[in-house]
Amino acid sequence: MAHLGLVGIGVMGGAFALNLAEKGHDVSLLDRSAEKMAKVVAESDGLAGRLIACVDADAFVKSMLAPRSVLVLVPSGGPLDSVIDMLKPLLDKGDLIADLGNSNYTDTESRVAAMESVGLQFLGMGISGGAEGARNGPSIMAGGSRESWARVKGPLQDSAAKFEGDPCCDWFGPGGSGHFIKMLHNGIEYADMQLIAEAYGLMSNGLGMSAKKIGKVFQGWMDGPLNSYLIEIAAEVALAKDPKTDAAMLDVILDRAGQKGTGRWSVIEALHLGAPASMMAAAVEARNISADLETRLQMEAAFGASPKPIPKEMAPKKKTLKALEQAMVAAKVCAYAQGFEVLSRASEKFEWDLNLAAIARVWRAGCIIRSVFLDEIADVFDKGDEKHLVLSPVFQEHMKINAPALQAVASFGLINGHAVPAFAAALNYHNMRRTGRSTANMIQGLRDYFGAHTFERVDNPGEKVNGPWHD
Repeated sequence: MAHLGLVGIGVMGGAFALNLAEKGHDVSLLDRSAEKMAKVVAESDGLAGRLIACVDADAFVKSMLAPRSVLVLVPSGGPLDSVIDMLKPLLDKGDLIADLGNSNYTDTESRVAAMESVGLQFLGMGISGGAEGARNGPSIMAGGSRESWARVKGPLQDSAAKFEGDPCCDWFGPGGSGHFIKMLHNGIEYADMQLIAEAYGLMSNGLGMSAKKIGKVFQGWMDGPLNSYLIEIAAEVALAKDPKTDAAMLDVILDRAGQKGTGRWSVIEALHLGAPASMMAAAVEARNISADLETRLQMEAAFGASPKPIPKEMAPKKKTLKALEQAMVAAKVCAYAQGFEVLSRASEKFEWDLNLAAIARVWRAGCIIRSVFLDEIADVFDKGDEKHLVLSPVFQEHMKINAPALQAVASFGLINGHAVPAFAAALNYHNMRRTGRSTANMIQGLRDYFGAHTFERVDNPGEKVNGPWHD
């Protein structure tokens, strides 16, 4: 009899099944494709028959020890609901379904309530790391009841990525909290990837560097504070050659980016929570504009190409590359700060009591945004000295050292016609955050003039008054 069931034996599901079996867990498999299941079972040679391919849902449910725990790795929305509807009549009270897909946290909240109302348990778990992570150790963020989590904690932590021996897999709170955390992970990932793309553009179009030379720069950044999975693979992407033409792979990839929704959801939720997410929004917008290639080509024909080389006298290459590295550090700090600010607001509004330090620790290995910053972030939130990440001494120092370069790089880029929305968003976020007296007084005056919305006076905060506009 199997310890666990796994529905959805695609690339991710098959890899995760092999991971679980390798860690000593017997897993029943269910998929519409018998061929996919057979392939995974064949690849498990040497694991003493720990993977059991089932012919149908009834055989699948009967193959597991009670109470049953079923992991589901299928696309969110309709496909997930179809799996739940298929399994519910076959399961007994107390059985558990865990969704490991990229579901919207609000859908997870609804599914938890619906399943618990009929005596079943439901977990929403964000899983990061792609197929490689699923096979060798992903980062897992769980949400739902503590009792549900206790049922699957052992096998999931066994199969998760490890950082200095600690599993990058934890439970964070009730309902959809796990999927909310994964959503914000992806929002930060969007911002980080957009910064890398903009840095690549500045080096390629601004400094005239080849993809190979850019790859070497990314490799060099791995020796400093930018050491991260995304910089590591950016170097590999830039250095790769096209087997068909022997050209740099970057030169043959069509510049039209896609998205699956989690970045957009992050921005929408941040707006609902009143938290800044300008870097995530810039990244989502950049992908949206990239997708409309036809209009971009028409605009280029009408107005001329935008990016222009950065004059050497304005920015010598060696000096510019150093400034670019520092700008990346400052912008990356801003991306993390925005992400954790959204998480903090959500924790307060939804009464999840999220452990921000634990979230940072779960992201230290296995996930896409893993980086050397995450240890420092965990330490900041462990101490609990500062509400805002950038007010902590270690991140204050990062910004004091690197923010001037962010100012310079964003300026160089904009002056020379380069699209640098994420760098500009990071700079504006930092500048607004450190402005004690903002220009919102003008906004308040305008709102009161046309709508009598009232405002507060600096000499009497708290009292709502109107201006003399219509006296």
